[in-house]
Amino acid sequence: MALLSQFDDWHDDITAWRRDLHAHPELKYDTHRTSAFVADRLRAFGCDEVVEGIGRTGVVGLIHGQQGLQARTIGLRADMDALPIQEATGAPHASVVPGKMHACGHDGHTAMLLGAARYLAETRAFSGTVAVIFQPAEEGGAGAAAMVEDGLMTRFGISEVYGLHNSPLLPFGQFAIRSGPFYAAVDSFRIDVRGRGGHAARPHQTVDTTLAASAIVMALQSIVARNTDPQQPVVVSVTAFHTEGDAFNVIPDGATLRGTLRSFDGTVRDATLTRMAEVIEATAQAYGATARLHQEEEPYPVMVNHGAETEHCVAAATQVVGTCDDNAPRTTGGEDFAYMLEACPGAYIQLGIGHGPGLHHPAYDFNDAIIPIGCSYWVTLAEARLAP
Repeated sequence: MALLSQFDDWHDDITAWRRDLHAHPELKYDTHRTSAFVADRLRAFGCDEVVEGIGRTGVVGLIHGQQGLQARTIGLRADMDALPIQEATGAPHASVVPGKMHACGHDGHTAMLLGAARYLAETRAFSGTVAVIFQPAEEGGAGAAAMVEDGLMTRFGISEVYGLHNSPLLPFGQFAIRSGPFYAAVDSFRIDVRGRGGHAARPHQTVDTTLAASAIVMALQSIVARNTDPQQPVVVSVTAFHTEGDAFNVIPDGATLRGTLRSFDGTVRDATLTRMAEVIEATAQAYGATARLHQEEEPYPVMVNHGAETEHCVAAATQVVGTCDDNAPRTTGGEDFAYMLEACPGAYIQLGIGHGPGLHHPAYDFNDAIIPIGCSYWVTLAEARLAP
């Protein structure tokens, strides 16, 4: 199709943007270089208005159609932040910042939306306004909520909002989406375990926090297996285990566990958190220790796609690649685009980049070959939703 051909012609430019962003990753709200990079290009494309500082470091570009301004505005969103991971791709464009990398493809999301913005600003073959939204702090920090609280929807009059995420779990060029709950609610937690340290040669004189914390890790798995309706997907994962000190012959006074809870139902979520607190305290007590559950950061709600907007995404994806899976399985991954979908009708779609290292893996890299398809999808969706 003509759109794909146009983005094939721009492929080198957009790839260069993506790789520049990849080499200079920034975390959460500290996306100052990335935000400036985005804003500079939006202005160069001729966007009618470029607003910085929405949700602290978010950027919004407004593009008005040439076929008459209407009240309707749709939003297209890309996330910009990276992850605190040491890159292991060995790519020429690998991160130059130690301990930080774009391991989730937000560099690709940003580059594809920039490519679409360039096209829309040149052609303007639509009525109304397209708001291209570049969001910080998706990887913890709830940047979507910050942008909404800063007036994203009301200030720009956005009536529909759409998001996209790449997926190395899907074949190259395959779109996947579902109406209703799609991504899980996410709670991050910390467990502080306290005991009484001492010499490892005399464990009977201590309260061994390492042993108590290990028992808590195992006991937490019983909640999903024995306290949750099997028809309700729930994941409880302990992902970090740290004890105080690192001497081989000292039993430490304390230990800290961190992890995540994933769920799709509010009642199940609340019941799981309650049961976690009970199991944690009781298990620690059985070993003579104490332990407390603490929730960290802001929990992300379930991301729920709206019905009509999901159908619009399916139509646009099908127009670009000929097909779209509209019954994708729910994922226990989290996505703070949920906040935007709570504030405004919209939908979120996955785009396969071909099988490879998974998201959040140090060897992951975005597949630049997908850029023309992603850009074409954005433009097709925008022009269809704002057809004269």
